[in-house]
Amino acid sequence: MDRRFEVRKAEMLADCKVSPAVFHGIADRLEEFARPFVACLQRPEQRQHTHRYLCGLLSDLERKNSEAIAYRHDEERQGLQTFVGTAPWRHAPLLRELARQVGQTLGEPDGILALDPSSFPKKGSHSVGVKQQWCGRLGKVENCQVGVFLAYVSRREQALVNMRLYLPKEWANNRRRRKECGVPPEVRYQTRHRLALEMLDEQGPLLPHAWVTGDSEMGLPAWFRRELRNRGERYLLAVPGNVSIRDLEQEPPPYNPGHGRPPKVRFQQVAQWCRSSPPEAWREVEVRDAEKGPLTVAILARRVVTMFEESVGDEELLVAVRWTDEDRTVRHDYHFSNASADTPLQELARVARGEHQIEQCFERGKTDAGLADYQVRTWLGWHHHITLSLLATWFLILEARRGKKMDACDHGTPSPQTLVANPAACLWLRYACPHPPRMHTLAPT
Repeated sequence: MDRRFEVRKAEMLADCKVSPAVFHGIADRLEEFARPFVACLQRPEQRQHTHRYLCGLLSDLERKNSEAIAYRHDEERQGLQTFVGTAPWRHAPLLRELARQVGQTLGEPDGILALDPSSFPKKGSHSVGVKQQWCGRLGKVENCQVGVFLAYVSRREQALVNMRLYLPKEWANNRRRRKECGVPPEVRYQTRHRLALEMLDEQGPLLPHAWVTGDSEMGLPAWFRRELRNRGERYLLAVPGNVSIRDLEQEPPPYNPGHGRPPKVRFQQVAQWCRSSPPEAWREVEVRDAEKGPLTVAILARRVVTMFEESVGDEELLVAVRWTDEDRTVRHDYHFSNASADTPLQELARVARGEHQIEQCFERGKTDAGLADYQVRTWLGWHHHITLSLLATWFLILEARRGKKMDACDHGTPSPQTLVANPAACLWLRYACPHPPRMHTLAPT
């Protein structure tokens, strides 16, 4: 390894060491943190339950659900279960306050709004919205619920700020199942893309940004990209490799006058087009520091048109990114964007990487804040638990940033997973004893 990379690696490892002073007063800071959120709740007992639930989500419990959290506080489980599962408190004001804080703390003019579905495997069939559908967490079609999430990504950090539970058609049209799970009458079937647009309209103004990103499920429909353009949003959305495009910068076949219309460049799949691109068309750019030196990717951008409902669609920018993973396999990502053709490749690479950072948000939430540990069946229960988990995750991010500021020689962002190594020892929770590593099992309904 080059000497300068060894020095940088040593600096980064030193930044990961957290002083015990970071945890001093954490219980008081959690109470202060929760104050603007509990102010959105009307009843005093709801405010108390919110604080206790956040403590439980930040603890070392193996399964961070209402029952386990109640027992950790040496309480009867019914009160906390009612608070999470059926109590009629509104979660939307808490999410607005969360978005306001995230925008104020992490906001940058060129920030990124990342959209991505996330699945929650379930064993039974009674939890709201559960069905046999693609489960990204397991990599196959499985019994699960699906939520559509919105994250904010900047150079400072990334955080989940909003969510929508996807309600399949068979649920939306079934009165009995809706009643059993308390689905509100005004809730109707909406595609995941419509749910994503709802979140953008709701919280976009609170989050300074210049880009909207999403995975290939989000980017595939041309109508969704058109909706973003109509809203004045600049997007960089992933698409599958089998999407057909026409390269507008490629020379068309020679034309023989008098033999019909001049020929045009033929449509071909994105993956095939990339394979046929000459090596000199790709440019290497650095996207971040890695353990063995700077991580570089190869990138190219080209003006293209796509097929939209059996007709030629709008002109867009195709952005292809190529990199080599840990097992030396060459990978490709493909994106469509409405950015101008002169957008710097370095900026396109930064935004393409930002699209993947929402996965870090999911990992952090599910590992450190019980995002997938709920045991509720109702519409309210799902939204209440996920909301409180997003708040707990945001508290961890703030603690990580606080730890960074305490170290004057810091050059990077400490990992929230490092900071949360033993938060339960610093919060007042009864029976704070070590637990075995949490297992990724299917959550019972």
